[in-house]
This record gives sequence, structure tokens and C-alpha cells, in this order.
Amino acid sequence: MPSRARAGSSAVARLTAELRANGITDARVLEVMAHVPRPQFVDGSWQTEAWKNKPLPIGSAQTISQPFVVALMTQLLLAGGPRRQVLEIGTGSGYQTAVLAELVECVFSVERIRSLSESARRRLRALGYRNIHCGYADGTDGWSVHGAYDGIIVTAAAAAVSPSLLAQLVPGGRLVVPVGGGEIQQLRVIDRGPTGFTSRDVAAVNFVPLLGGRA
Repeated sequence: MPSRARAGSSAVARLTAELRANGITDARVLEVMAHVPRPQFVDGSWQTEAWKNKPLPIGSAQTISQPFVVALMTQLLLAGGPRRQVLEIGTGSGYQTAVLAELVECVFSVERIRSLSESARRRLRALGYRNIHCGYADGTDGWSVHGAYDGIIVTAAAAAVSPSLLAQLVPGGRLVVPVGGGEIQQLRVIDRGPTGFTSRDVAAVNFVPLLGGRA
């Protein structure tokens, strides 16, 4: 069983209350956010800040997203219906990956920065996750080797949504992605229906840009 945080601690309780006050209403998401041990996804010098609702550096000019954004993206993904197989583009520290793994059957997560991919894989394995498959690759066009997905989450801002990424959604599938080339982007939800795609923007967000290639 994956390692659990001490859900009764005051820091966790404060974060849970803040998430609820900011619109996170899915009880499943709130429970998982309280149990996944965020301090284990950041360096030791930042662990005392880990239960605060703010992004933190993880190296390689990347950050671990603030818990509210992780919870919001997860809630949006689940709201579209049950998700069995989910793709995450941008493993980063593995925190969002772990949250997803608590709620869906299988998570495929791809990361373009080798050091982050390798450390996330080790961390998730050590925490007991066995339903996560991490890969080191360019994920700008998805990860089609594993087929199509019920859900896709992108953890970096895309200037535009790749058609090949949309093609990897099954009918009834949902994509949650920050879109925009500026400092502030829009968090977009795209659903694949029987006759095409529908989309809506739900919140202003601030993500690092989605880059291609490997590093």
C-alpha cells in the first residue's frame, strides 16, 4: 500500500480546509490530497513548506504545483466520468502522478527531463505505487505507444493543443491542459464526444511552458 501522510496533523487539516474553501468539493480528491505525503516529493530544505498551498522548486527550473491546482485538475478530470487509464504529461516530482494513481486504475506518466523522470520513478516505487508507468520521452504529442486514454492531464502550458494529443482520447475521454503562451494561461477542459470535441476554459493559471525534446 502506498505510504500515507498523517491526515490528523494540523498542517494537513489547514490545507484541506483551504482546498474546500476554494471550491474543491469532491470528497475523493480531498481525502487523497490529505493522504499523499507531499513533503516526500520535495527536497529536505523545503519539506517544512510542503503542506502549504504554494508551488515549490524541484530542480531543473521546474516546480511542484500548488496543491489547489493539483486538486482542481484532478477534480476536473474525474468530473467527466470514470477514468481507468490516464496519461500525465510532465511527471515532475511525481506528486500529481501519485494523486492520480490513488483515484484511477492505471497512470502512464511521461517526462522530458531525465533526472526528474528517474527520481520520480524511484520515489513513487519507494512509496509503494504499482499502478504507475513512468517514461523518459518528449510528451508534447502524447505517449501513443500505450494506446488511447480515458483521461489526459498536462502539467505544463501548451501554446496550442496538439491534434495528436486529442487523437489519444477515447470517446468519452477528457483532457485537462493549461493553454497559452504568456505568463498567465487558461486551464482548459476538452471532452471527446461521439461527434467531435467540446472545450471550455475554467480558470486562469500560471505554469511553466510545455517544451519538446529531451533534457
